[in-house]
Amino acid sequence: MADKSHSAVAGKAPEADQPAKIRNVVLVGHTGAGKTTVTEALLLATGGISRPGRIEEGTTVSDFDDAEIRQQRSVNLALAPIQVGDVKVNLLDAPGYADFVGDLRAGLRAADAALFVISAADGVDGTTRILWEECASVGMPRAVLVTKLDHQRAEYAEVISICQDAFGGGVLPAYLPRIGADGALTGLVGLLSKQVYDYSGGTRKATLADEGLQLEIDDARNAFIEGVIAESEDETLMDRYLSGEDIDLKVLIDDLETAVARGSFYPVLPVNPTTGVGMTELLELITDGFPSPMEHRIPEVTGLHDEPRPALTCDPNGPLVAEVVKTTSDPYVGKISLVRIFSGTLRADATLHVSGHFLADRGHEDHDADEKVGALTCPLGKTHRPIDKAVAGDVVAVAKLTKAETGDTLSDKDAPMLMRPWNMPEPLLPVAVVAHSKADEDKLSQGLNRLLAEDPTLSLENNPETHQLVLWCMGEAHLDVLLDRLTNRYGVAVDSVPVKVSLRETFAGKSHGHGRHVKQSGGHGQYAVCDIEVEPLPSGSGFEFLDKVVGGSVPRQFIPSVEKGVRAQMERGVVAGYAVQDIRVTLSDGKAHSVDSSDMAFQMAGALALKDAAEKGVVSLLEPVDEIAVLVADDYVGAIMGDLSTRRGRVLGSEQVGGGGRTLIKAEVPALEIVRYAIDLRSLSHGTGTFSRHYVRHEPMPSHVAAKVQAESDPH
Repeated sequence: MADKSHSAVAGKAPEADQPAKIRNVVLVGHTGAGKTTVTEALLLATGGISRPGRIEEGTTVSDFDDAEIRQQRSVNLALAPIQVGDVKVNLLDAPGYADFVGDLRAGLRAADAALFVISAADGVDGTTRILWEECASVGMPRAVLVTKLDHQRAEYAEVISICQDAFGGGVLPAYLPRIGADGALTGLVGLLSKQVYDYSGGTRKATLADEGLQLEIDDARNAFIEGVIAESEDETLMDRYLSGEDIDLKVLIDDLETAVARGSFYPVLPVNPTTGVGMTELLELITDGFPSPMEHRIPEVTGLHDEPRPALTCDPNGPLVAEVVKTTSDPYVGKISLVRIFSGTLRADATLHVSGHFLADRGHEDHDADEKVGALTCPLGKTHRPIDKAVAGDVVAVAKLTKAETGDTLSDKDAPMLMRPWNMPEPLLPVAVVAHSKADEDKLSQGLNRLLAEDPTLSLENNPETHQLVLWCMGEAHLDVLLDRLTNRYGVAVDSVPVKVSLRETFAGKSHGHGRHVKQSGGHGQYAVCDIEVEPLPSGSGFEFLDKVVGGSVPRQFIPSVEKGVRAQMERGVVAGYAVQDIRVTLSDGKAHSVDSSDMAFQMAGALALKDAAEKGVVSLLEPVDEIAVLVADDYVGAIMGDLSTRRGRVLGSEQVGGGGRTLIKAEVPALEIVRYAIDLRSLSHGTGTFSRHYVRHEPMPSHVAAKVQAESDPH
């Protein structure tokens, strides 16, 4: 690709007046691979900053959140725009840790191409492989950056081999590294240009490779050219090349850029962002090889009530449709929405329609409202630079949209539209929380609602059976960040407590109960006696109440009172405080008093009769059983199967998924055994495993487990 000069005025917001002059690029890869450092290097190379920040010092542009500075890792999607000639490049630095995959997917939604940053010291982890597959499913253009080549374990050829094994044969090096005597990366060799780009003097110097070096790189160069030609639309090109014809460099570059933009060819660049090696070549790839938003397929839109709407194009003059890809709360500015504009032009001070649907199961109620844009800005870390407008294809920040949440659609207030949000990962780690003090209790609801608006991977459950407030998170690191924000951003301290599982009780066999409620305290007393028979019903049958009273021993008007009392006691439990289910209660006899009997007295008698039957009979504890589907790399199937058996799981079957290499295991496992499975599976599968779960039924708990639960429970 042709060399270009890259400059920008520090402090001035990058601008683009047409979609063709915009590139949206998300940086992905595992934690510690160097994504944030690459972002700093690109900002420095283009004049966006005057000196690079350091993660250890908490001074980088991308990691400006207090939680990121404390933990020294990215936990949020961050935008860093740069100006490269007349092209505005929106760099989206995505977190690499698996717990923050929600922000990463938001970055994929906002971007038109992805840079996979791979550490030569660490290789490719399971999460990165899964992300590559997600990009492949939508045809997103990709390139690979190899960092940390100065590490003692680093071998460029080995990294290329690992990437090809993980990502496919379309991954080929466009440049080879030049390693200095001290083992550091000092420059690159361009396989197409046959030029050496030397950075050892502090600036880039290009010279033609000498004859010896050209012979050394011939094999890699031929493989790269053949890979490019294989993607060419000119079917005669391969025959001409194999017959010895020297293909024009411009033709090869044009075909390379087309193949990259099409998402079928993935060039590899070795870089050292700390010293700036490879940044010029990377900027050339981004501006020349990656597509503009005009080549990006726009998600389908409908009216607010699912009415069909014409397909959108990336047209600044079209109807306004944008999407909130990230919501944050700034203690000084208020709510800030990071927005990708798909169609139309977004202007400062405009009045928009904010529409959020499809996430009610996560605690995000459907909402529609008209709101005025507080300010339109081009953010650089925590610095927000005001702009007047942004065209289709751009990514900008909008302040003070109080109703907006992550995943919401912004559109013209006179012609509102709705865009279905991207696929959100399911939070599967439950954590019960309680307010630390009375003062915190008063602020807890508001703090949690703010977290929910920011983070669609968080789900909030107020369990009516266990009476616990449960946060469903992506993992422990996700939980740490949530609690950090509650405490330090919203001033709410909470404590984590063990999660209770919704158990049930039932009768294991027939039993008889006698309930007698008699009190005299002056005036009218209380008098009610009833006899019941309790018998178990098949699982899922619920509750039946039969009246077999003869001779009027229990007056007709009090028979519903007995049933009401039995039902109330069933809710409270009879052994360990868990609700009773799947029983038939037959009222067989009783006694009443002409003056002292009442509705409340017979309710009390009915409840006492059920408790008495429980004391005389055998009561079983029932535990919920979930069906889980575990998707894992074949290498870890044995470990997963063995682990499931230790959790009292029953494997239902397994099958190969996709093109092989991954297995889907289905099993039924007691919910008690998988409270922390999201953490344990990640450890067992080295990050390659995912799972889903759904409730199947309650079934009897083994006696030794039930005895332990009963010993820990306080009967009601």
